[in-house]
Amino acid sequence: MLKKGFSFAFIILGVLVLGGIGGVFFSSYAVPYLSSVPSLAGSNLLKQLNDRVTIINKTEQVVIREDDSIEKIVSQPATAVVDIVRLPDAEKKEEKIATKVSAKTIANAETSQTAQSTSMTGVLLTNDGMVVTYSEQPFADESAKYAIILFDGTSHDANFIGRDSLTNLDFFRLNDSSDTAAISFANSDDARIGKKLIAIGNAPAAYQNRLALGTLGNIDHTFNLSSSSKTVASSEKWEGVFEMDFGTPGDFVGGPAVDFNGEMLGVIGSVSFNNTMRTFVIPANTVHDSLKKAIAGTLSDRPVLGVYYRSVTDTLALSEGLPRSVGALIAAPSAVGGKAVAAILADSPASRAGLQAGDIIESVGGTDIDLEHPLSQLVGNYTKGSQVDFHILRNGEEKTVTVGL
Repeated sequence: MLKKGFSFAFIILGVLVLGGIGGVFFSSYAVPYLSSVPSLAGSNLLKQLNDRVTIINKTEQVVIREDDSIEKIVSQPATAVVDIVRLPDAEKKEEKIATKVSAKTIANAETSQTAQSTSMTGVLLTNDGMVVTYSEQPFADESAKYAIILFDGTSHDANFIGRDSLTNLDFFRLNDSSDTAAISFANSDDARIGKKLIAIGNAPAAYQNRLALGTLGNIDHTFNLSSSSKTVASSEKWEGVFEMDFGTPGDFVGGPAVDFNGEMLGVIGSVSFNNTMRTFVIPANTVHDSLKKAIAGTLSDRPVLGVYYRSVTDTLALSEGLPRSVGALIAAPSAVGGKAVAAILADSPASRAGLQAGDIIESVGGTDIDLEHPLSQLVGNYTKGSQVDFHILRNGEEKTVTVGL
């Protein structure tokens, strides 16, 4: 009896399977085919069956259109981009009038004064009004007065806080700021070549953002902010920048380079050499370290070593026959302004400590020098008056030299 039940169940299952297959074949193939036969095309039954056919294998093309505007991305960081304006010196103008200088002389002086009162693009870094900009040559000094124009067009008096001689960053603080729109920092250590970036600057003579889209084209570990030479680095200038490819980069100096999360990857800077401007991006983590010194009032404590050097790479080691592929080779620039320059500055801490041209500095204070930790960066971590051990390689002999920065 049980066997008969199983046999009956298998028969029913087989009928259902065959029926299902037959139904699919009939609806998917037989009905469309019969409907295409001219003599049967007018049949109402075939029309109804054909209308009920479900097409399963249907390819649907979906077009995803990328937004052609970066306005949403920069909407927040753009509110932290400001204009820094150096104000005319009213006292000097009054002195000229009081001494009855001729009107023509006063007009010429005012024209010169106006030319010098240029504006710079800057970035709000904190909610209490700390602003940074980049200038190759000192743009600000404590004796001058400044105004900062915010994104909403309002003008605010500001004080010059100080200049970081290592990074060429100038810092200001708004006098009447209670809650400003600060930019968000990205972790520049995570930056990778090919990353899309947006440069934000201000148009001259009016507060108006200008934008440029580009990519992080290179991480140049050996580029030094010193404009004295392309071949060697200065121990008093930052080494290691990002390179971003975009047009008219000079228009964005002092402004931020932000990623597609709207976070600042760095501040745009430039140096000039032989009448050629080269722009770059100072990494955000470097800017943050300078900011901490500006807030603490320790920017003036940056130390001095007094050497020119070349960061040792595999290429340099092979071409110069060096015994090491990392370190800092003390070397003189070929010329600065047409004049020969020594590798070690006279009466500098390096000179007094006995460092020599051709020495390879291997470590500073126990930290090894490599492309991620160049000499200028390691020296910049100390303050004036520090006594630091330099481990060097001289003529194949290891030495330790103590330098009073």
